[in-house]
Amino acid sequence: MSTTRRTMLAAGAGLLAAPAVQAQGEWPNKPVRIIVPWPPGGSTDVLVRLYAELLQPILGQPFVIENRPGAGGNIGIDATAKATPDGYTLGIASVGHLVINNFLYARLPYDPAKDLMPVGIAWDLPNVVVVSSQHNPSRSLADFIAWCRAKRGGFTYGSPGVGTTGHLTGALFASRINVEGTHVPFRGAAQIIPAMLSGDLDSALDNLASYVPVIQEGRMRALAVTSAARWPTMQDVPTMAEAGMPNFVVSSWQGFVFPAGTPRAAIERLNGALRRVVSDQAVKDRFIRIGAEAVWSTPEEMIARAQAERPMWQEAVRVSGARLE
Repeated sequence: MSTTRRTMLAAGAGLLAAPAVQAQGEWPNKPVRIIVPWPPGGSTDVLVRLYAELLQPILGQPFVIENRPGAGGNIGIDATAKATPDGYTLGIASVGHLVINNFLYARLPYDPAKDLMPVGIAWDLPNVVVVSSQHNPSRSLADFIAWCRAKRGGFTYGSPGVGTTGHLTGALFASRINVEGTHVPFRGAAQIIPAMLSGDLDSALDNLASYVPVIQEGRMRALAVTSAARWPTMQDVPTMAEAGMPNFVVSSWQGFVFPAGTPRAAIERLNGALRRVVSDQAVKDRFIRIGAEAVWSTPEEMIARAQAERPMWQEAVRVSGARLE
């Protein structure tokens, strides 16, 4: 277990120390499987495993992780949607699975509105505009926009792949400033960061959590965050609105989902347990330090947020020109 995850779990130990009191036959009465649609080791995998370990003492059963990556996460989400709706298969779905992929893919193997039952949003992952401190002179978003406009052929930006929020945020940004932006897909931030530090890539508009260490080390410069408010541990970094670009709030939020038809009692009990997890300020503080915000919502609020963000992501997919089969 990583030091970060071990510390985060310890922070929540006080809240979760009380043993679960569970009536016989009450959900859950056996281990619950969580399908993670991404490979092990990424930010989603780490955060889901944290939730799994925090939920166990509350609900009295293990939550067992099963990684099912591939096809932009669609393989894992489809497996969740097609699982037996008995409350013992749970999935983690992003705004990509619930909203973006509807516009990105010609056809999906699942219908997020019909085949999935939201439980609640678990965390927000805002994006950040970052450049190399050594290779880019920009010290503000305005500087960077001027630099992009002056650069022959526009600017390049990296992302973890076609259709990710990093890709679409970059495309939306290029469209808003009316400059050509060339998307360079990578397998993840572990490949994007070296490309930027070597000067081979101009920028990234990717998940904050992936870049916190190199920003803190001074090797990269954060120009703006896409959250609605300044990030608590980076109070010197403005929001996009404060930096001169209003209506640019972007987050790669994720939440738990069951297959449609799952008993309401299981949904309500899990939602209550999730609320208990994020009520621990120590746990929330640890999330903030690594670039994520632990949140809680009702299932209805999760549905409403997905609906509210559809126009923005539809525009982002359109201006990106991306289309996947």
